[in-house]
Amino acid sequence: MTTTPPPWPGDPLPERELELAAADRAVDALCRTRPEGGLLVYSGAAGIGKTSVLARVRARAAERCTVRTTRADPGTTAVPFHTARALFAPDLADTDGLAALLGPHRALAGPALGLTTPGEEPADPQGVQDALVALTARAARRHRARPLVLVLDDAHWADGESLGWLAALGPRLARLPLLLVVAHRPTEHAAEESRPHLDALGTAARLRVTLRALSPEAAAGLTRRALGTGADDALGRALWDATGGSPYELAELLARLREHPLDPGADQASAVRELAATVRGHRLADRLGGLGLDAARLAWAAAVLGAGIPLRLAASLAGLSPGRQATATGELRAARVLNPGDTVDFTHPLVAGAVYDAVPRSLRTTFHGRAAWLLTAEGHSPAAAARHLLEVHPDQDPALVEQLRRAAREHLAVGAPDAARRCLERALREPPEHHLRAHVHHELGCAALLTSPADTVRHLRTALELPGLDDTLRADATFRLAQALAHNQQMREASLSVAFAAATTEPGPERLRLQAAHFMYDAFRATEDDGPGRSRRLAQLADPLAGETNAERALLTLRAFDGMLRGENHTVVAEFCERALTDGHPAPGLGWTDTAWGFEYPCLAGITYAWIDELDRAEELFGEAVRAYEISGWSGGHLAFAHMLTGAVLRRRGRLAEAETRLRESLRLADRIGTGLPVHWDAVCLLVDTLLARGRTADAQRLAEARGFGPPYPDAMILPDAPSVHGRLLLALGRTDEAVAALEAASAVAERGRHNPVWAPWRRDLAGALATRDPERARALSRRLRVDAERFGTPTALGMALGCEAALAPAGAAPALHARAVAHLEESPARDELARARVALGLATGDRDQLHRGLLLARTCGADALAEQARSALA
Repeated sequence: MTTTPPPWPGDPLPERELELAAADRAVDALCRTRPEGGLLVYSGAAGIGKTSVLARVRARAAERCTVRTTRADPGTTAVPFHTARALFAPDLADTDGLAALLGPHRALAGPALGLTTPGEEPADPQGVQDALVALTARAARRHRARPLVLVLDDAHWADGESLGWLAALGPRLARLPLLLVVAHRPTEHAAEESRPHLDALGTAARLRVTLRALSPEAAAGLTRRALGTGADDALGRALWDATGGSPYELAELLARLREHPLDPGADQASAVRELAATVRGHRLADRLGGLGLDAARLAWAAAVLGAGIPLRLAASLAGLSPGRQATATGELRAARVLNPGDTVDFTHPLVAGAVYDAVPRSLRTTFHGRAAWLLTAEGHSPAAAARHLLEVHPDQDPALVEQLRRAAREHLAVGAPDAARRCLERALREPPEHHLRAHVHHELGCAALLTSPADTVRHLRTALELPGLDDTLRADATFRLAQALAHNQQMREASLSVAFAAATTEPGPERLRLQAAHFMYDAFRATEDDGPGRSRRLAQLADPLAGETNAERALLTLRAFDGMLRGENHTVVAEFCERALTDGHPAPGLGWTDTAWGFEYPCLAGITYAWIDELDRAEELFGEAVRAYEISGWSGGHLAFAHMLTGAVLRRRGRLAEAETRLRESLRLADRIGTGLPVHWDAVCLLVDTLLARGRTADAQRLAEARGFGPPYPDAMILPDAPSVHGRLLLALGRTDEAVAALEAASAVAERGRHNPVWAPWRRDLAGALATRDPERARALSRRLRVDAERFGTPTALGMALGCEAALAPAGAAPALHARAVAHLEESPARDELARARVALGLATGDRDQLHRGLLLARTCGADALAEQARSALA
């Protein structure tokens, strides 16, 4: 894209030496033997000279680097990934190297960059953003001989999707052979959703400069340079007074004065002020008035179409023949409205904005409507024309509604849900025909699911209240409504929504789907009203099922999960899991990326396996989840959840250091999409539990305080039992009274019928806390823990229960109990529990071999405090 050359070509930019020197240093760092990338951000008001600075930066960098540049435009703010496509246009045109550039992310980056046709299903926005970041890294490495410099002017008008990509790229630039240079106006001039991205770019920048107005001395120097040495300082001062030191306005005035010098006898200050008024605001567009109607209509059409569109289309929109277009174009260039070229390119954004504002309102709306038709006729997609349809006045046009709905589907397919939302919101204002309104609300709710759960809830509830949805769509809308409510920590509302829908749906597959969802969201509630009653109803419904349909498999999965929480015998629970899966894997339609049933069911199967000591099965399922999400580009909440579940398996195995790494990665991924989500609570709870197992109590405390882990808890169940973990943290901190109170509160899980002693080990910790202050109660807790463990029957549960009993037993009885605990835990996958039991046995008996074996195992697990305890005993 061409840009306006500096008004003083060939000369140094006045009072911009420091800004340009910073760019020179950044380019020097990029061109070293070991390249160091970075980010420069220039900001300032309109006309302050950002474009001139970037022009010099580009010119200097081009001597040693490969430079890619573009300037954002108000007309493309609503076009997803437009800026990304423009920046990489030369690389994308290189067909020989395109496959290597796209790499394994072709399915995600290709549609976003307009290279491949998008699929039918919505693309994960976070996955697309990550794919573009990876593509940028590959592009940077391809240009090592002449390092890559990306230059973006007027970033405040860039589309939000491209800005999100650049903001994600910013923190990684120091490790890439890539320099990013960005210029933008103050963030209040950007779209609301773009402001956080511009702020993030500023935070990541190695240099962030706010350009200032020129001084009177600089204005005087430029005046002499432009008008000759005979121009006195008084004229320079008058020009500075009239422009406030704005480089753009100063350059425009000097250009006017070169063409039409002031009358020597005139009042210079007054004449300059009058002339200055014509280069700003609405007066800036008045110059069109003297050029004739053809020039004005061509300029108006160009302003509506936006930069980069062929001028022949602007002429067609304006209703001009080729001959009249040529005349009008020449007049606009002579008047410094358009730059030379075959595409729309205004001499300055201020000119483009002033011309657009000058278009008569009724004509502007007409132009936007015709522009959408012209672009569609040229072969552009509905998504490309949609930005014009957003500006058309509502007129109950069914065709426009359908165009906007198609555009929204395209936006979703390339990972731009915000753009889809804008199209569907505009479609509602048209409005749609009566029988389609529920469909548009349903589509709008689905579009907002990943970005705004509250909007999703509002639109899906409206869709369900309106006529027009068949049973399948009503069930889908209800299911997604429940997902959004659960995502928003409203588990009770999620449960009620599917319960009501199930009660009013005719018997059949959709009703079973809703019934399964009702059981699931009730099970997810931390404060369920009647847990035992729900468990009985679920057992009556699910126990006879063979798992022949997905509805049956979903109910069997819930039955297995519920049995695990209740502490039923683990072999019975495992048998339900087997019936719920197909050859040990989720059935087609119930997989990790299938959206009809949701990812919760395979998650519950894996979680169940993890807590019945079938960790190989759990690890296989969760490994499939990570691979499925990475291949599909689902790198948002789903991938964060998959990493959290993998961390849970590592924690259960006692591979504590690996578990900590995986759980921190889960938190990192989850933080990118928001805070306070269910995955945050689960990952933090597991990470606190892991740090305590490692003996890093201070780290666990800092994490809990930073993340707000503790009561009050959300209504959603936390993995594992959060009150038990919080009580153990308080015990480790020596706050025994608070710990006892917290662990007493944790006993509420038993009231809800959940007696799994491994999932919620509150009895073991409470018994230990009460060992000296209330030994009888401690022994009663230990006996009940033993009962629950024998009923559940896993080696881990039995070993933990026997270890608790041994800790409270008389000295003579303790060694035998410790030995039995070790024997059970040798059959358990929980290596850290075995290490703990060996050390306890060694301490109780003085057996150095047990202490030594416990020490080695504790070191392998990463249980640092336990290893130190064993080492001290051996010493």
